[in-house]
Amino acid sequence: MAHPDIGEGIDRVDARVKVSGRAAYPTDQDHPDLAHAVLVQSTVAAGRVTALDTAAAEAAPGVLAVITHENAPELHEAPDRRATLPPPPLRGDRIVHHGQTVAVVVAETFEQATEGARLVRAAYERTDPVVDIDHPGAEHVRDPFGSDDGTGDVAAALAAAPVRVEQTYRTAVNTNNPMGPFATVASWDGDQLTVHDCTQGPSRTRADLAATLKAPQDTIRVLAPYLGGGFGSGLRTWSHTVLAAVAARRVGRPVKLVLTRKQMFTSVGHRPDTRQTLKIGATRDGRITALDHEAWQTLSMGDVNTETVARVSLSGYASPAVSARDVQVRVNVPSPGSMRAPGDGQGNFALECALDELAHELGMDPLELRLRNYAGEHPVTGQRWSSNDLRECYRVGAEKFGWSRRDPAPRSMRRGRTLVGYGMAGTSFFFYQSSCAARITVNRDGGAVVASAGMDLGTGTYTVMTQLASELLALPLGRVRMVMGDSSLPQAPSAGGSGLTGAMGSAIHAASRHLIRSFLDLVRDDPGSPLRGAGTGDVRVEDGRIVREDDGRGESYEEILTRHRLDELTAEGSAEAPGEDQPVVPTGPYAAKFAEVHVDPDLGVIRVARLVTAAHCGRILNEKTARSQLVGGTVGGIGMALLEETVTEPHTGRIANGTFGDYLIAVNADIPELDVHFVGGPDPTNPTGTKGCGELGIPGTPAAIANAVFHATGTRVRHLPITIEDVL
Repeated sequence: MAHPDIGEGIDRVDARVKVSGRAAYPTDQDHPDLAHAVLVQSTVAAGRVTALDTAAAEAAPGVLAVITHENAPELHEAPDRRATLPPPPLRGDRIVHHGQTVAVVVAETFEQATEGARLVRAAYERTDPVVDIDHPGAEHVRDPFGSDDGTGDVAAALAAAPVRVEQTYRTAVNTNNPMGPFATVASWDGDQLTVHDCTQGPSRTRADLAATLKAPQDTIRVLAPYLGGGFGSGLRTWSHTVLAAVAARRVGRPVKLVLTRKQMFTSVGHRPDTRQTLKIGATRDGRITALDHEAWQTLSMGDVNTETVARVSLSGYASPAVSARDVQVRVNVPSPGSMRAPGDGQGNFALECALDELAHELGMDPLELRLRNYAGEHPVTGQRWSSNDLRECYRVGAEKFGWSRRDPAPRSMRRGRTLVGYGMAGTSFFFYQSSCAARITVNRDGGAVVASAGMDLGTGTYTVMTQLASELLALPLGRVRMVMGDSSLPQAPSAGGSGLTGAMGSAIHAASRHLIRSFLDLVRDDPGSPLRGAGTGDVRVEDGRIVREDDGRGESYEEILTRHRLDELTAEGSAEAPGEDQPVVPTGPYAAKFAEVHVDPDLGVIRVARLVTAAHCGRILNEKTARSQLVGGTVGGIGMALLEETVTEPHTGRIANGTFGDYLIAVNADIPELDVHFVGGPDPTNPTGTKGCGELGIPGTPAAIANAVFHATGTRVRHLPITIEDVL
C-alpha cells in the first residue's frame, strides 16, 4: 500500500517539451539583428593590466565594439552583496584571478567575435598569486557569518573528557559543471531591458541588474523558463550577464554571450576548498561531552560569499558543550558560489568522519554511537524540532542495507581477494522559508493557470507545483498549467537551498484559498447559486466544483463564471519569511547513508558497490521526482568523494583541468544501484508539509564512503577526493 504522505510519482509535465526539443533555453533565443559577444580573459592571476591594444580587434571584419575597463560605463556594487552579486566587472586594471574578464568583443557573428577576441593584446604587471588555503601571507576573514556560536565551556569539557579525538580534514575545490554552458541574451527597447539568462532566480537577477546598472527594477525583465542544469551556479548574477546587457546597449542591438566550457570553470563559481579541525570529547560509554569545529574555506579577492561550513556541528548531535567557527582565506581564484549542499557538503564530511574515528577509538558500532547522541532538541538553542525522524532513518537504512552483517574489524570483510568495507553517516540540511508570491487564474473553460517568477532548474518544480495546484483546486492534472521563469510574474525566491518547493507551495496554497473565497464572494448574493451565503469554512472542492460540506450541493468554476459573464477569475497569495522578531522553529530534512565499497588491495581501485539512503523530507509531493533528486545528489556525492577536484597551478593560478576530459565526473560505470527510502510524515511549519530534499543527496555520502574505505582497508583518509594512491 502506498505511503499516505507520498504523492503520486507522475512523469514530469515538462518532459515532452524537453525531449521533443521544443523547450526554449537561453542559447535558443534569436533575433533578426542579433550580435554576438565573446569574453577576453586574463592570462595572469594577480597584478594589473598595464596596456590593452584593441586596434586590430576593432579593425577586424564584423567587429562592432570592444569594451574594456577604459571605456565601459560605470557599474555599481549592490547595497548588499552578501548573497548573490560578485564585484562588478571591468571596474579597473587590477587582476585578482586567472581568467578574469578584461574585455568583451561584440561582432556580427560568433566566429567574428571569437577572432576579434583573439586579436586583443593585453600587457600585465604580474605579482605572485596566493592560491593555497595554507599560504602564510593570505588574508583571513574571521567569523564572516556570525557563526561563532555554541553553548557550554568547550575547552574545559574537552580537557575533562576521558576520550578525545582531534583531526584535520580537507575537501577539494569542486566545479558545478552543468551540462548546458551558461548564456545570456540581452536586448534593449529604449530604457526597457529584456534578458534571457541561465539564472536560478529571475527575481533576484532582475534586482542585481537593477543595482549594477542603476536602473529601476520595473524596467528590467529576466526570463529563464528552462535551464540546462545549475547545481547552484545560477544563484549569483555573474559578470557575463551584466556585460551582455552593457554590450547590447553599446551596439544598440540584441547581444548573445555564451560561455565556453573552459570559461565555465572561471566565471560561474565553484565549491570552495576547506580545511577543518574537529575536536570531540566523550565518555567511555560514548556520550559526547564536547564538540569543537573550526573550518577554513577559500574566498576570492574583494568578494563576499556567505556559506558556512562549521554550522553543521551546531545541530548535529547532543552535547552540553558545542562550538563552531568559520574563517575565510582570501586567495587569487575566481569567485566561489553555491554548489549543491553548499557548506554542509564539506562540513558534514569532517563531522561524520570524526564521529567514525570516535566510534573506532571507543570500540563502538558507528550506528550505535550516533543513536546514543541523537539530539532530541537543538543542542544550542534548546528548541524542539518541528519534526525529526532521523532515528527512523537510521533504523530503516540499517535494515535495508544489512548493517548487522558488518564485521567491525578493519580489513576483516572480503569478497574473494577484494576488500569490502561498510560505512555510514547521518546528515541533515537546514530548511528556510523565503517570501514568495503566486497567482492563480481559473478560466471559463474550467482550466487553471498558476504563475510565479520562480524557475525549475531541472528538479521537477513545474511538476510538483502542477500537482499541488491540481489537488488544491480539485482539477484534473491536465487542466492546470504552470508558468514560471519570468521576473514579471509574482516575486519568488531563487531555486536553491531546497527552499523553493516550500515557499512556492505555500504561496500557491494561499492563492488557492483566496481564489475560492473570491468565487464565494461572487455568489454571496446570487439567488441562482446553491453556494449563496456560504463561507470558506462551509465548503470543500471536489471534481472541479465548490460544494457545501453539509449537503454536498455546489457548482463548477465554469458555471459560476458563465452565469456572471466573466472569462476568468484571478487571485494572488503569498508566503512570508519569518521576521527578525519571530522565533525560527528548527526544522529540515534528515537522512542516513550506508555505503559498501570494494577496494582492490593490489591496484587501489575503489568502487562503490551499494549505497542506501533513508530520508525524512516531510511530505513528498511526487515520489518519482523526489527520489530522482536524492539519486542525483548521491551521484554528486560519489563524485565529491572519489573523483572531483579542480586543480589550480600554484605558481600561475591557472586552472589546469578545466575540461570534461580532465575534470573527473562520475559516469554510469562509477555508479551502482542507488536505493532510496522515505520515512516520516509532513512537517507542520508550512501548509504543504514539505521540508525539501534536493540538497540532501550529497551530505553524508562522501563521509559514508570514506568511512567504508577505512573499514575495508584500515587506512583513514582525511581528505577528498580519495584516490588510488591514498589506499595503496
